[in-house]
Amino acid sequence: MTYVATVLRVMIASPSDVNEARNAVERAIHSWNDANSEDKAVILQPWRWETSAVPVLGGHPQRLINSQGVDKSDVVFAMFAGRMGSATPDAISGTAEEIDRALEAGKPVHLYFSTADLPSNVDIDQLEAVRAFRSDMLTRGLLGEYSNVSQLEHEVWKAIEHDIAAMSISQSPQVTNPTAIDFLVQPKQERDVTYDSKGKPKNRTRHWIEVTNTGTADAEGVRFASVGQPTSLHLGASEDATVIHHGQTRRINTLYTMGGGESILRVTWVDGDGEHSKDFHVD
Repeated sequence: MTYVATVLRVMIASPSDVNEARNAVERAIHSWNDANSEDKAVILQPWRWETSAVPVLGGHPQRLINSQGVDKSDVVFAMFAGRMGSATPDAISGTAEEIDRALEAGKPVHLYFSTADLPSNVDIDQLEAVRAFRSDMLTRGLLGEYSNVSQLEHEVWKAIEHDIAAMSISQSPQVTNPTAIDFLVQPKQERDVTYDSKGKPKNRTRHWIEVTNTGTADAEGVRFASVGQPTSLHLGASEDATVIHHGQTRRINTLYTMGGGESILRVTWVDGDGEHSKDFHVD
C-alpha cells in the first residue's frame, strides 16, 4: 500500500565513545517509523556520518559533514559520555560544531549526557572538557540524561513526538485511521535521598512506567500485566479494566527484583474487532 508522507532527516551526532547510544537512537527512529509513519504521514530518515556521508575531497572533513549532514537535516540528536572529541578548525570538537551550526539554523537539537559508569582509563582532559561543555549548554536550554540505551530510546521517542507536534505537519486524511489505538510505554525512575533519625542519608530509587495512548481513538478495557517467564517486573496497578483516552498517559508504579528474569509489560485492550494485546520490554 502506498501513502503520501513528509520525510524528516534526523542527524545523529556524538564523539566516538558512545557508539551504542548512536545505535540506540537509530533503532528508536526505525521503531517509531514502524509504529507511526503511515498513521501520521511522517517518515524519519536517520543520518550518520559513518554510513550516510558521501566520500568527497575538497575541504576539511568536518565542513563536508556539516554541508551533507547538518545543513540538510531537520532534527539533531547529540550524545556525550566521557569524551568531547577532536577539535576542528572552528570548534572544540566536531560534535560541538554540529550542535552550534544546527542551533544557528533554528533546528531542534536534543542533547543527552550519559550518567552510566565510565571506564577506569577515561581521559581526564576529555572528561573535563565534556563537563565544561555541559555547563555551557545548561545556559542555552534543557539537557537530557540517560543511564542505559533503553532509556535513551524512550527519550528519543518522546522528543520525536514533541518535534512533530511543534512542526504542525499536516496529515493526509487518506492515511489517517480514526480507530487506530497504539501505546507508547516509557520506564521512568527518580532518585531521592531520605535521612534516618541520626541524620544518615539513604538513597532510594523509585520506578514507574508511563503508558500513553498515542492512537487516534480511546482505548477501552485496558489492563496491564507482567508476563516475563520468569519475571523481574512487579506492577502496582489495579487489575480492573480502565479507559485511556487518546493522548492520555497512565502511570504504573513498579518494583524490580534481582535474580534474573524478563521485564515485559503486556497491555491488553478492547475495540470493535475484539480483544488485542501488545508486549513491551521495559528493561
